[in-house]
Amino acid sequence: MENEIIHENNKFYTVVEGQECHLQYTIEEGDTIVFYHTYVPPSLRGRGLAMKIIKEGLDYAKSQNMKFIPACSAVRTFVRKYPEYEENMR
Repeated sequence: MENEIIHENNKFYTVVEGQECHLQYTIEEGDTIVFYHTYVPPSLRGRGLAMKIIKEGLDYAKSQNMKFIPACSAVRTFVRKYPEYEENMR
């Protein structure tokens, strides 16, 4: 079953087995999202949850015509795997 990814309070997140997985960000200069923290609890790792949340965040930035800064290593890894997102990277 797919977990819904919620976007609120400068965070994309989902709750799996009662535990939150999230991607946090700040906005700089009004048009740049800085993705600075991704977290998946140890018991939930290896399920691709971080990748789903990061994709949601990057797709959101693109849909809003915003650039992003991958300050989080998980986001940088995602962009290396999916270089189509590089065009929106600052």
